[in-house]
Amino acid sequence: MLLSSDLVDSMPLAEFFASGAFDRALSTYAATFGDSDRRAVASMWSLFYLSSLTIPYVVAWALERQVLPVAFDEMTVALSADGLPRALGVPAPGEWSDGDGQEIFSALRPLMDEHLAKIIGHLKAVGGIAPKLAWNNAAVYIDYALRTAGTEPLNDEADAMTSLRLMPNGMPNPFFDCLRHEEEDGARVCRRKICCLRYLLPGIPSCGSLCALPSQRNQ
Repeated sequence: MLLSSDLVDSMPLAEFFASGAFDRALSTYAATFGDSDRRAVASMWSLFYLSSLTIPYVVAWALERQVLPVAFDEMTVALSADGLPRALGVPAPGEWSDGDGQEIFSALRPLMDEHLAKIIGHLKAVGGIAPKLAWNNAAVYIDYALRTAGTEPLNDEADAMTSLRLMPNGMPNPFFDCLRHEEEDGARVCRRKICCLRYLLPGIPSCGSLCALPSQRNQ
C-alpha cells in the first residue's frame, strides 16, 4: 500500500471496476490456470487484493492507532503482468485515532463500510463469488493481522470479530462465524467456515489446517 501519488501506472478503483478492466484482469489471471472454474480464479484474485488492503489497515491501527483513508472511491490500484493487484494506493497518510480503548468494530467500520461492502459487490457481479465467501476471505487476513501484532487484547478483539452475531450498532456482523479456533493434536488451529476454492486451481498449494474442507487439509 502506497500513496497514490507514488504508485506508478495506477488507475482509480472506481474506474477499474466500472470500465471492464477488472473483468480483463480476471481473464488474464485465469489464463495462468487453463480451463479452471472462474469463481476459484476470482476468489484467488481477491486473496491478493484483500491481503493488500486489510493487513496494512489493521497493522496501522493496531500498532500506531493510525486510520488509513481506504474509501473505495478515493483509492487506486496497479496490476502486475499476470492481472493480479501489485499495489493499492491511498490518497493520504491517514489520521490518528483517539487512543487505546477503541473496540474492533469501530476500528474496522471505515474499512467495512467504505470499501469492503463495495468491492465484495464487484467480486460477486463480475467474479461470481458469493459475498459470504468474500467476507470470509477478508476475515482471514484481518484475524491474522490482529493476532500477529502479538498482544492479548488484540487476540480478544479478533475473537469478538467472528464470535458476535450482531455488531454493537445492531447490524448483522458479516464476519460472524467466518473463523473458528479449535484444538487439534494439542495445538490451537484456525479454520475457515467457507472454502476459498483454491483446490480447484492447478499448482496452487492447499492452505492446510485453515481449510474448511477436511479432504483438503493434508494436500
